Amino acid sequence: MSDAAQPTAAEVRAAADAVKAAIDHHLAAVERRSGDDDPAVYDAFNALAAAAEVYDELLYDRHDEVTPFEIPGVEDSLPPYSGPEEPNAVSVLIRRDYAVVEPQRLLAQAQRLVDVDPEDRGSESAAVVGSSVHAALGVLFGEYEADEIASRHTEFGLEEGDSTLWVAAVDELPEPGEWLGAPFDDANPELVVCRFDVSAVFDEDDLDEELDGLTRDRS
Repeated sequence: MSDAAQPTAAEVRAAADAVKAAIDHHLAAVERRSGDDDPAVYDAFNALAAAAEVYDELLYDRHDEVTPFEIPGVEDSLPPYSGPEEPNAVSVLIRRDYAVVEPQRLLAQAQRLVDVDPEDRGSESAAVVGSSVHAALGVLFGEYEADEIASRHTEFGLEEGDSTLWVAAVDELPEPGEWLGAPFDDANPELVVCRFDVSAVFDEDDLDEELDGLTRDRS
């Protein structure tokens, strides 16, 4: 970081004071808690985590020093579960990001599929031959299941980005076709039973631990 971009000593001191205040606020919320899932404790916890992360960043940028704090990751930042104790059904929400790093490989794989069965695909053949990445993606994702794309992404000229899978509890399955128009609008973190995240940032954190001997979770 350049000197011009470094935080001032006063900014670091202010961040330290914010951590102290957040600790007091969190302790007070814990002492007054009304139950295991008291939202005031949850809010104070998140405020303390955020203040500690800001201080950790500024301290490092200004003084090249670290703290012993472990900043909670995304799984720890979920709100308290408020769904049914014994769910009758679950919704599985998946997001996977890919970068198209080898367009020609993607086009070649799609063209191969089109050539195997050109009559059924019709105009898709011309589109793929015309170097349309848009059409090639449509062919590939129409042919293969999402899990197969994930396991073979390099064959298709794709590079993995972040991915997440949420398992959310529901009282009962929606009626057929009920949510197809807006499949992710009802995603509610308070109903998430468990979630699994994959990101290169976690690998960077592991490297930081090896180099520094400390946990510096930047997620």
